[in-house]
Amino acid sequence: MGEWLRTKLPTGVDVAGMLEAGGFVHQDGSAVLEDEPYRPHTFVWFHRELRDEPVVPGSPDVLHHDERIVVVDKPAFLSTIPRGRHVRQSVVVRLRDELGLPELSPAHRLDRVTSGVLVLTTEKRWRGAYQELFAARQVRKVYRALAPHRPDLATPLVVRDHLRKDRGAWQVSVVPGAAVNAETLVEVEQVLGDLAVYRLTPSTGQTHQLRVHLCGLGVPILGDPLYPEVLDVAVDDFSTPLQLLAAELSFTDPVDGTDRSFVSRRTLPLAPPDGP
Repeated sequence: MGEWLRTKLPTGVDVAGMLEAGGFVHQDGSAVLEDEPYRPHTFVWFHRELRDEPVVPGSPDVLHHDERIVVVDKPAFLSTIPRGRHVRQSVVVRLRDELGLPELSPAHRLDRVTSGVLVLTTEKRWRGAYQELFAARQVRKVYRALAPHRPDLATPLVVRDHLRKDRGAWQVSVVPGAAVNAETLVEVEQVLGDLAVYRLTPSTGQTHQLRVHLCGLGVPILGDPLYPEVLDVAVDDFSTPLQLLAAELSFTDPVDGTDRSFVSRRTLPLAPPDGP
């Protein structure tokens, strides 16, 4: 089992030390031993050591809470789910504790650096119905972004292209000539000198879609650490929020058929967060 664990875990994991300390256990709670025979078709459990995570400033303000869903207004820099270096500092972990909802889970996701409306389900029994809404593109979403103003850019316009996210790559790439898989309606809502507030209505939900589409129009969103170029920004640097807001979200409830509509209380420009 020790040999198998070394082939499955990254080289930086102290497998020998964890085995000696009883850090790996079988499903019945018994310790996995270094030299015990390999057991196929079984589970091995362990707790990952977590770093001391700096508290992400701001809070996921609750916009709505009922038996089936919780809707929050997410601040920038707070992950939707535990991922990578952000575990405790995620919407799900924070709110499971604060609201006493151990089965709370997201119906969809927002990028860690994106702010705005996020829908979560309260229990496992509701999860599938609401997740399917988002998967089937039956949710109407409106985003707003602050970016440079281009007087020569004729709007409204619709951006259509094919976006691809390669494993290990930071940026999403546009694939010329490939079938369209990303579409966004772009409108200028307000001009603020050299800047403008863009109203973005996506009909698809590809990774980084809105960020790539505005960047491709020559108006990259302010505060974007990835587009047009990847910046060397520390993971716990909260000083420059991405000026992208999931502003409005509406759908027909899959359980009772009522019309649901939620609006973020945040406005652009988004100020740097000033405390937890």
